[in-house]
Amino acid sequence: MRFAVSKVQGLVSGPASRRLSRRRDAAFGLALAFLGFAAPAQAQTLASLPAEVGARLQGDAKPIAAWVTFCQSYAAECAVDRTEPARISLTPATWATIVSVNRRVNKAVEPMTDQEHLHVPDRWDLAEDGIGDCEDFQLLKRHLLAEAGLPRRAMRMTVVIDEKGEGHAVLTLITDRGDLVLDNKTNTILPWHKTGYVFIKRESQDAVAWVSLGGVTSPVTTANR
Repeated sequence: MRFAVSKVQGLVSGPASRRLSRRRDAAFGLALAFLGFAAPAQAQTLASLPAEVGARLQGDAKPIAAWVTFCQSYAAECAVDRTEPARISLTPATWATIVSVNRRVNKAVEPMTDQEHLHVPDRWDLAEDGIGDCEDFQLLKRHLLAEAGLPRRAMRMTVVIDEKGEGHAVLTLITDRGDLVLDNKTNTILPWHKTGYVFIKRESQDAVAWVSLGGVTSPVTTANR
């Protein structure tokens, strides 16, 4: 699903917007409807979520190289504002927004590895042409959720080892009901420990850096579609 850049330029502000305006031949994989959060929270309800403990942090970790490059181009997407809440307070309205964005991005972006799409092993971006792999889905979700008013500091990009033993990126929402995971492989939002993944590391909430989650194997890339 692809849409003209002119339909979505209002979704992205600052340097990212200027980059999009220069990419006149690109199509952005979203429409303004992404910010029309009237859609119901589908069958998965807030009440069905148990109160859980968040993942335990275990020191500093080395970031994915493609994330470092991404932050050079999209500094605002990586910035950490320590005045923001460190947790999302889950209300019915907030939950409906999260479920809506997760489903809409999963539907709109065409999954494709960076090698197939861009002929590079790993590149992180906002799926500006409507195509992306795992991290691009999650970065776009975070961008839209932040635009909707959720604290970016409580939404952390996270690297895991998936069911295939491959590097994979998900978005962790740090909430008052525990750490919840947004994933492009499913529309179901799961507590982190029920995903079946091995959690390796995620972005720090206190600095432009990464912290370990205790996983033994750390992938070099997140090239999984």
